[in-house]
Amino acid sequence: MADWGRGQNPSAVDDMLDEENKRMAENLSTKVTRLKSLALDIDKDAEDQNHYLDGMDSDFMSVTDLLTGSVKRFSTMTRSGRDNHKLLCYVSTGLIVVFFILYYLVTRT
Repeated sequence: MADWGRGQNPSAVDDMLDEENKRMAENLSTKVTRLKSLALDIDKDAEDQNHYLDGMDSDFMSVTDLLTGSVKRFSTMTRSGRDNHKLLCYVSTGLIVVFFILYYLVTRT
């Protein structure tokens, strides 16, 4: 802070106060500029993340539709009669084998 000496004339004290005020105003201006830049960066980051999440939402919806269709076809196949029980056994065994292969590959890395 400024040196408040005794015996100085009032105009010198006013000049010192004015200088101190200008210095503090510049510091405040610098801080406000930094905060504005930070707020704009946060806003841009939030918009990018919202765009990314919207893309993920549509991807999950398409995967959900694909899985729903697969489950419907699988249910239809299981209800269609005794001829498909052998095919159902092969498909189930194949899915289990694929699951274990993928599990092995994922845990290996």
